[in-house]
Amino acid sequence: MKIDTKIIAHRGSKGNRPENTLISFQTAIDDGADGIETDVHFSKDQQFIIMHDETVDRTTNGSGRIVDKNLAEIKHLDAEIRFSEEFKGTAVPTLQEVVELLIKDQFTGIFNLELKTNKIQYPGIEKAVFDYFSSIDYPFQLIYSSFNAHSLEILNSLDPKTSGAKLFKTAAKEAKTLKKGHLISDFHPDIRWLKRHPFFAPAALLRPWTVNSTEDMQYCFERNMAAIITDYPARAVQLRAEMRGGLE
Repeated sequence: MKIDTKIIAHRGSKGNRPENTLISFQTAIDDGADGIETDVHFSKDQQFIIMHDETVDRTTNGSGRIVDKNLAEIKHLDAEIRFSEEFKGTAVPTLQEVVELLIKDQFTGIFNLELKTNKIQYPGIEKAVFDYFSSIDYPFQLIYSSFNAHSLEILNSLDPKTSGAKLFKTAAKEAKTLKKGHLISDFHPDIRWLKRHPFFAPAALLRPWTVNSTEDMQYCFERNMAAIITDYPARAVQLRAEMRGGLE
């Protein structure tokens, strides 16, 4: 069996670099990841901010909600807080800066952008993101994902050809309804849930998260899932190569 499973770097090379930073994305690309996954919020002045949480507390030396800060304030933060002095001074990037990095690297893989609208709605962010990508040329395959079904519905209404994916931990019924209505193309389930429901959907439609253990990586590769989303892309690339070699 040929293993075609893609490896998507979760917030970049999150396992060994400050997550959702340019150095994290660059490391993942250099390590051979087939895709990059990241998260986008709106700042107070409606700038695209790349960060997972709704607040800056966990991943920077600041505190407070992204939506209450403007871009200049966020740019003064240091995003190396969980790592060594080696990364001191690492900035929180904007979506535009991440895209510029991917274009500079001529990255032709998957760029999975999660709209973080499940806790804070950020009115208009779907249209703003859509307009931004409609205004530029890019070499990568763009995929939108979200836990918020309404965000995916809005993106689909803006362009029915949009490639969308429903993130979920347990709400599989909602995801299947979206798929049946042609509002999404793929599923992004929690790997723990998926292992309890292995026949939920064809492997070609599945990109589970967060696949970090060797056991879970092997599980996904053996089933030839569309992709895995992992904090350790280099480790996954090596394991996939070893498994491919063993099948030759």
